[in-house]
Amino acid sequence: MMTTTSFTEDFALHTGPHRAELLAHCYRMLGSVHDAEDQLQETLLRAWRAYDRYDPARAALRTWLFRIATNACLTALEQRSRRPLPSGLGAPSDDPDAPMIRGEEVPWLQPVPDALLDDPARVASSRHTLRLAFVAALQLLPARQRAVLILRDVLDWPAADVAEALAMTVTAVNSALRRARARLEEAELGEDQVGEPDDPAQRALVERYVAAFERADLTALEKLLTDDVILEMPPFLGWYTGRAAYTRFIARIYTHRGTTWRLHSLRANGQPAVAAYVRAPDGDGFTLNTLQVLDVTAAGIRRNTAFRDPEVFAAFQLPERVPARRP
Repeated sequence: MMTTTSFTEDFALHTGPHRAELLAHCYRMLGSVHDAEDQLQETLLRAWRAYDRYDPARAALRTWLFRIATNACLTALEQRSRRPLPSGLGAPSDDPDAPMIRGEEVPWLQPVPDALLDDPARVASSRHTLRLAFVAALQLLPARQRAVLILRDVLDWPAADVAEALAMTVTAVNSALRRARARLEEAELGEDQVGEPDDPAQRALVERYVAAFERADLTALEKLLTDDVILEMPPFLGWYTGRAAYTRFIARIYTHRGTTWRLHSLRANGQPAVAAYVRAPDGDGFTLNTLQVLDVTAAGIRRNTAFRDPEVFAAFQLPERVPARRP
C-alpha cells in the first residue's frame, strides 16, 4: 500500500506532463487565464481525490484528466457570463474622435501568455486553436457546444468518447458539433491567412510596426495595415475597422498621450504581441499603457486587440514602469 507521500508523488509524476495542455484546454473553455488556472487546480484536486480509482484499462490518463477538466469548466461556466471582445457586441464605431466608453461590467476575454503554455512546440502546433479570434468565437457558443467542438475538433476525440465524457448521446454530440461548426464559420476566422509565427516576413512586419509606432509615423503605420483591419481595446466598448479609422484613432492617442513610446515584443495566444509603454508624466521612464495582440497576415496587420487590464498585465508579468534607456 502506498503511503500518502508516495501517493502524492506518484500523482504529481504522472499528471505533471499534462498540466500545460490542461491549462490551454481550460483557457479555450473559459477565455480567462485567471479562471483557467483556477479550474486547472480544481481539475487536479478532483483527479487527486479519485486517483486511487483511476483504471488505465478504461481510459488513458490524458483522456481521464481532460474529461475531468471539461466538466470542471462546464460547472464553472454555470456561474459565469461569456467573455466577449468589443467586436462581438455590436457594430464598429463610426467616429474615432468620439468619447470612449468603458464597459467595466463586461467580463472581457483575456489573452494567454505563450510562456504559461510551457512547450513552444505545443504552442506552435496548436496555435490556430489558441488564436485570440478563435477563442473569442468559442465564447459565442453555448457552454456544452463549446465543449463538444473543442473535444472533437481540437483534441480529435471520437464522438463516442465525447458522449461518454459529457453524458450525452452520440446523436446529440453530432448535432451540437454541427451547430457549433456553423457558428464558427459565421465568424470568418480566416485561419489560412495568418502567418506562421517563425516566418521571417511576419517578424519583419511586426518590427516595422514597432518602429513606426515609436516614431509616431502614421503614414508608415497605415501602410502596414490591411484594408479591413480591426482595432479594439477592452475594456472600452468602441471598436474600429479600416485603415483610416485605425490611424485616426492612433493620431488621437498621440495627441492625448504624447508621441514618445517604447514597445517591447512578446507572444500571446501563439501570436506576436507588444507591450506599449508611454513616456511617464514626470519624464522619468515609461509607464505601461496597453498589451497589443496582433493578427498578422501576408497582406499586413489584420487585427490589433489592445488590452488595458491590470489582471492581463499581471498574467504577463509586465512591469508598470520601464527605464528611459533601453537595456
